[in-house]
Amino acid sequence: MISAGEPAPDFTLRDQEGEKVSLSDYRGRKVLLVFYPQDFSPVCSDQLSIYQEVKPQIAEKGVELIGISIDHPWAHKAFQEKLGIDTRLLSDFEPKGEVARAYGAYIEKFGHANRSLVLIDEGGTVAWVHESPTPLEIPGANLIFDGLASVGV
Repeated sequence: MISAGEPAPDFTLRDQEGEKVSLSDYRGRKVLLVFYPQDFSPVCSDQLSIYQEVKPQIAEKGVELIGISIDHPWAHKAFQEKLGIDTRLLSDFEPKGEVARAYGAYIEKFGHANRSLVLIDEGGTVAWVHESPTPLEIPGANLIFDGLASVGV
């Protein structure tokens, strides 16, 4: 897993609308990357729904939330609509898991990302990370707020 203090690897992925999104587009803002295994799994649905509930409090701290999984943009759009969430979801679809690998969040034997959180500061440096012990363990909202507080956000 990438470590705090390292430069965040730049990337360009398509979002749920098919639009290209680069990490560099967020330079000057704090971003919390939420790597998760796959759309429509019960655990991922719970995770993204919980984050949607606390998204306004995260935004109040000046942090933008972005989900990343191996699913196709069309799956992301359907997932977003089913859950009723507005979190931007990026498709690490092809080459499969390339961004998750760059951040050390990819689990080869499962073929998807682990549940990992990466806070990137305004200058593009990793400020805080959390990697779940298993893909079945959701990093809760309190963990996010504790992580933000630990770096003064």
